[in-house]
Amino acid sequence: MQKLSRTRNRNQRHSAAWGKRVSLAVLLLTGSALGQAQRTLAPEVRNAMSRFAARPDQEVRVIVQYKRTPSTTALSRAQNLGGRVHHHLELVRGAALSVPARSLQALANDPDVEFVSLDHPLKGMDDYTDAAMNVTAAVNSTYDGTGIAVAVIDSGINDKHADLGKGINTRVVYHQDFTGTTTYLGNKQVWDLYGHGTHVAGIIGGDGSKSNGRYAGVAPNVNLIDLRVLDANGSGSDSMVIAAIQRAIALKSTYNIRVINLSLGRGVFSGYAQDPLCQAVESAWNAGIVVVAASGNFGRISVSGSNGYGTVAAPGNDPYVITVGAMKSMGTYSRGDDQIASYSSKGPTTFDHVVKPDVVAPGNLVVATNSPGSTLEAEFPGNDVAGNSSSKDYFTLSGTSMATPAVAGGVALMLQQNPNLTPDQVKARLMKTAYKSFPASSVATDPTTGQTFTSYYDLFTVGAGYVDMTAALANTDLAPAYVGSALSPTAAFNSSTGAVTLSNGNSTVASSSVVWGSSVVWGSSVVWGANVSGSSVVWGSSVVWGSSATSGFSVVWGSSVVWGASADNGAFSSTDNEQ
Repeated sequence: MQKLSRTRNRNQRHSAAWGKRVSLAVLLLTGSALGQAQRTLAPEVRNAMSRFAARPDQEVRVIVQYKRTPSTTALSRAQNLGGRVHHHLELVRGAALSVPARSLQALANDPDVEFVSLDHPLKGMDDYTDAAMNVTAAVNSTYDGTGIAVAVIDSGINDKHADLGKGINTRVVYHQDFTGTTTYLGNKQVWDLYGHGTHVAGIIGGDGSKSNGRYAGVAPNVNLIDLRVLDANGSGSDSMVIAAIQRAIALKSTYNIRVINLSLGRGVFSGYAQDPLCQAVESAWNAGIVVVAASGNFGRISVSGSNGYGTVAAPGNDPYVITVGAMKSMGTYSRGDDQIASYSSKGPTTFDHVVKPDVVAPGNLVVATNSPGSTLEAEFPGNDVAGNSSSKDYFTLSGTSMATPAVAGGVALMLQQNPNLTPDQVKARLMKTAYKSFPASSVATDPTTGQTFTSYYDLFTVGAGYVDMTAALANTDLAPAYVGSALSPTAAFNSSTGAVTLSNGNSTVASSSVVWGSSVVWGSSVVWGANVSGSSVVWGSSVVWGSSATSGFSVVWGSSVVWGASADNGAFSSTDNEQ
C-alpha cells in the first residue's frame, strides 16, 4: 500500500450488534513490557481496562494490526490466548478478533503486534437534489454514469425497486453480506432490511421510473455494487466495513468500481494514521477508487460552547477522502436560498485538526427509493412518498448520509466524462469549482423541540463550498496525478492570538503534496474563496465562539471530549431533519 513519505510508525497522528466496550485492569508493568503496551494499545482500550477487572472471561472485540500481514503462527498465538478470528483484514495487515479480557495485555505484548484498537460499532448516517447541485450540464451532455460502478457499503440494496433496473435489467450487479445476518424478509431475499442502503442507492443511481423521473438520482444509469455491512437495525462494525472495502478493491477491475460511498461512521478515538478504518479507505484511494464519506450528524453537539465544531466522524476525518456535509434545499429549486443543516458535523477533525468537510451537498428531507417493509419504514411510516405504483415507492430521509451519495453520483458523472481522472484530481476539481456564495450565518429550528441553532459559513462548516456539477464538468484543470496531491489541509490554532490558520501539508506528508499551495491554478484562495489563504486567519474567536472562546477552543483543539456519551457512542442518525 503506497503511503508517500508516511511510515507505519505513525503514532504521532491521528454505521453489528452493539457490544460493550470492555477491557481488563491495567497490570503493573516495568521496562520494555510497559513500553510495548503503551505503544500497541489504543488509548480507548487502556482507559477502559480498569472497568473490567472483575470479569476476565468476557470477550472483547478488537482489531489487531500487525507489523506485517499476520502469519498463521502469529494468529495461532492470539488463538492460544483464547482469541477467535472473525475477519482477516489484509488491507490493514491485521485481523478482527474476540479476545478474553484477561488476554488483552498478553496480546499487546506480542512482538509482531503493532496496534490494538476496539472493533467499534457504527451506523448509517430526488427532485431538489439535482437542481441544488446544478446537474443540468450532465443531463444535457448525456452523462448518466454509464459504465461506472459505485460500491455502496451500507445496509444493502433492495434490487426489486424498478428505479434500480428490476429483474434481469437490474443495475445492482453484485451483492455480498458481511453482517452474518439474514437478508430475507419473509420468504423473499430483499437484501436491505433496514432501508438505508436502498435510499442511498437511489440518490446515487435511481432512474425515477416510478415517479416519471421526478425522484431520479444523480447518475441514473450507473451500476451499483451492494456490500452489506449494516443489519436490520442499521448496526455494523469497523471490521465489517474494512472487509467490504477490501472486497471492493478486489472487484475493482471486474466491475469497473471507481467510487465507494460510505454513508456511515462513528466517533473518532485516535489519529487517522492509527485508525484501521481510515487506513482501509486510504488503501482504496491508493487503488484508484474515489472514496466519498459522510461528515456526520453531530453538528448540534456543543461542549463548553464549542457550537458543534470538532465533530466530524470517522472515516470522514481522513485527509485523503472526500468528506461531505449536508445542506437544506429549503423546498425550492434555486440554490440561492439553501442553508447548511445545523446537524451537519463541523471540523476540524479530532486529534489531527484536518480541515473538513471538503464540500457540502443537499441532504435534508431527500426523497429517494424505498425498501418496503424495512425497519426505517416501520419506524417512520409518515416518511413514505407515493410514486406511480404505490404509496410506498419512495421514502424521505435526512442527514449527511443523504448528501454523500449525491456527491458519489456526481463523481460517477465526472469519471464517465474522463475515465483517466485520479481520485485526487476528482477531489480537487470538485472543491475548486464548488459554489462559494453563502450568507454569513443562518438560524435553524428543530421542528420537534423548537430549539434554535445558529450556523456560521466558515470552511469548517461548508468546506470549499456547495458541489456544482455544471462547473465541475466544464472545468479542465488537473491537479497532480499522484496519490495524496489533494490531501485536505490541516489547521493550526494560535493560543496567544486566538486565530486559526491553514497549513499546507502536515507532519507526516510533505507540504509539496498538497495542491492548495501557491500555484495559480490551485492557489488556496481559489479553492477556499477569496477571503481565505494559506497564511491568513481562517476565523477569529469572536465570531464563532463568542464570550466562551477559551473553553470552546479547548474542546476543539484539545482532547476527544466531544466524543463522550452525548455523541450517542459515535453512531450516525439516519433521520435527522429540520425546517
